[in-house]
Order: sequence, then structure tokens, then C-alpha cells
Amino acid sequence: MSTNAADPLVALGALPGVPDAVDSVRRAVDRVYGHRVMRRRSNEVTSEAALRGARGSAALSGADWALEEVRRRTDFGGDEEARTVGAALRLGAEAGQLLSIWRQSPMRVLARLHLVAVGDPGSPAEVVAGGGPAGAPADSVGRPRRDGEPVDEPLIEAPLPPAAEVAGRLEGLAGLIVAGSEAPALVTAAVVHGELLALRPFTTYSGLVARAAERIVLIGSGLDPKAICPAEVGHAEQGRAAYVAAFEGYLSGTPDGMAAWIAHCGRAVELGVRESTAVCEALQRGAA
Repeated sequence: MSTNAADPLVALGALPGVPDAVDSVRRAVDRVYGHRVMRRRSNEVTSEAALRGARGSAALSGADWALEEVRRRTDFGGDEEARTVGAALRLGAEAGQLLSIWRQSPMRVLARLHLVAVGDPGSPAEVVAGGGPAGAPADSVGRPRRDGEPVDEPLIEAPLPPAAEVAGRLEGLAGLIVAGSEAPALVTAAVVHGELLALRPFTTYSGLVARAAERIVLIGSGLDPKAICPAEVGHAEQGRAAYVAAFEGYLSGTPDGMAAWIAHCGRAVELGVRESTAVCEALQRGAA
């Protein structure tokens, strides 16, 4: 059994308001998993959740496309917004493939997520030419940024930690994941998301990667094993201003700030549940 000293996430789970957020999320998730459509058509709900989650994550990164436009498009290399949407879609498809690796080697997963976000993971040089942000150096793909490298991360304007701090904090985060925690999945997911957003460890797409990592935690923990509760939908629905305000609470490191960020992430999961419940209802009516 872990102690609070060895498992700092447990203390976060006891902050005022956090147990209520955890319980509310658990009840919401249980309700959608109990929907009759989930008995036979859960794969369709999972696919739709991935699409809608990708749309939401891309919207937070500045590419706020209509859902039907995301569904219709096949070419995502035309401009910066299209590349962002394409990156979010690829991450949504990849996240579920990395669950077994995450608990053993989270750093490998983060590197893989960035490779996938940028484009062709087998050829970084081709990625930069055809799939990644304009001007992204090929040798920056899949590794933590170095001091002096430009960082393209829309929405988040907080000061960038230096590379040495990024490396140390990534190592600490990876250690927490590998060691495991008795904290609720919502707490772990919120911390992973917040820490990656704070560090912005890659020169590009760190926000997309942070939200994909949150998704991996929620799925891999068993809270959302079928990946039908897209928190990215809820983050986008609450709005960019609310997202940044809650994230500033995480950056503050205060008990109130951390609790507010965790509650914000919990509300995002609940809104993702609401989205998938609507999908279940549409499937039941034969409208989807």
C-alpha cells in the first residue's frame, strides 16, 4: 500500500471539492455505460467519441471546426488549422494503442504521441514537409525541447520552464505513473494533463499531447475502458477562457488552484459523458 509521502496524488484527491467531483464523474460514467445501446453498439459510440474528442482538442488549439467538417474532410495538410485537426484525429486513434506501454514507459508514449501528432512517425523529415507546423525542425520531433527552440502552443501564454526543469519534471511525472497511485483516476488524469500543459515539453502540439495523455489515463485506469467519455469535448465546451483560468489554478500550485483544476477536468469528463449519451440516444432512434 502506498503512503501519502510516496503517493502525493492521494493528498490532491482529498482537497476540498475533489471527492465530490470524483463521485460525480463516477456516477456519470456509470450511467452512460449502463445505456442499452452500449450492449451491442459500443464500438460505434467509441468511434464517435474519438471523432468528437479530436474536434474538441483541436478547437482548444485554435482550429475550431464544425463536427461535420471534421467528419467530411480527408485532406489535413493544407494549412495550419487543417494540420492541427489532423494531428488531433491521429492522436485520438493512437491513444488506445498505447495503454500497455504507458504504465511501464510513459516517456516512450509521450514521444510516440508527438511523432503521431506531427504526422508520419516513420519519417520526421517527410512530416515537416507535409504534415507538421511550418518550419518545425525535423530533429525536434518526438523529443523534449531544448533551450532557445521556439515553441508553438496556441492559447497557453504562461512562461516556459527551462529545458533542465522540463527534463526533471518529466522524470518525476514518469516516476509517479510507473509507481502507480491510489488516487482516483480523475486526479491522476488532471495532473498529467496540467503538468504537460505547464511544461509544454515539445516545440509543437504539446496541448494536443497533454489532452491525449489525459485520455490515456482515463481509459487505462478503468474509469472509461471503452473510451466513450471524451474529456476533450468538455474542455472545449467550457470554453477557452475557462480552460486557461482553471489551468492558471494548476500553475499556482495552491490547494484551491489545484482543486479548481481537478474539478474543471471532472466537469469536462461529465460533459463528454453527456455528448456520448446523446450519441447513444441517436443510435437508439436510428438517427445516427
